[in-house]
Amino acid sequence: MELKKQILRLLAEDGRMSARDMAERLDSDEKTIADMIEQLERDKVIFGYCAMFDETELPENAVKAIIEVKIRPERDGGFDKIARRLSRFPQVSSLYLMSGGFDLMVEVKGRNLNEVAMFVSSKLATIDGVLSTATHFLLKKYKEAGKLLQEEEPHERLQVTP
Repeated sequence: MELKKQILRLLAEDGRMSARDMAERLDSDEKTIADMIEQLERDKVIFGYCAMFDETELPENAVKAIIEVKIRPERDGGFDKIARRLSRFPQVSSLYLMSGGFDLMVEVKGRNLNEVAMFVSSKLATIDGVLSTATHFLLKKYKEAGKLLQEEEPHERLQVTP
């Protein structure tokens, strides 16, 4: 069980780390590590890998917004039925059930502000059970998944003379 956690921690740090490199770091053998990763994938503990990159390189990801959604839970499905419906939209990149003043947090990507606004007004807000939305456009990303996206600027000390 501990090996599983160690593998997951290493993959969270670097999803491209090889089984050989993990085996060296964990003092294990490569086959054991590779077999464990395959099992984690079959069990859907690991359900995908992705690269972090400057999303402005892809025009379909030019604009990102976080949308707070207040919903009316359904009698049989609670929040899940509406959440499953929202998750099927290609514009939705992440979706979370939240505590606090709103129920769902939806991360949406689009080519421009208008495309995201149209999604909110014509698709999201019109779903039965959606009571209100609040859209926040992301302006600049500084850190993602524990990684700083910009190097720190060096601080030069001013010389003090007597």
